Amino acid sequence: MKTIYLLIALTVSLGARAQIEKVSLQASGLTCSMCSNSINKALKTLDFVERVDADVSNYTFEIYFKENSIVDFNRIRKKVEDAGFSVSGFTATINFNNTPVRETQPLVIGSNSIILVNVKEESLNGIKKIKVLDKGFVSPKEAKRNSFALSEGTYHATI
Repeated sequence: MKTIYLLIALTVSLGARAQIEKVSLQASGLTCSMCSNSINKALKTLDFVERVDADVSNYTFEIYFKENSIVDFNRIRKKVEDAGFSVSGFTATINFNNTPVRETQPLVIGSNSIILVNVKEESLNGIKKIKVLDKGFVSPKEAKRNSFALSEGTYHATI
């Protein structure tokens, strides 16, 4: 029973020590500015999105979030897929506040559980960019190269 309380306390404390500032998303399958516009409109319907800046020439979208909102990576990916496209790159900019990390221990940030791979045990401070490596967030070729044992709602990422 003590272990359960410790895990809950640890999860809550890790989640409270980091805030997702923005996400840089690269989409594939776009052929024109109308395609970009459909993704832009779809992303803006998410309740936690403040604004979306699109770069049509690079097929990228900078997604900014409302203050103190809970960001859900899967909902972002799903909006892109529902618009008829796929995500080929996904980098989150996160502001860490003395957040301890271990390679096998997930960080809970908002509704996202993130396992940082190839990281030493340390405390993260300040703004860091993490790249999500899981299928659905990178190109199929990169997903095959990074084939992780996926568990629902847990992402693998690098700094």
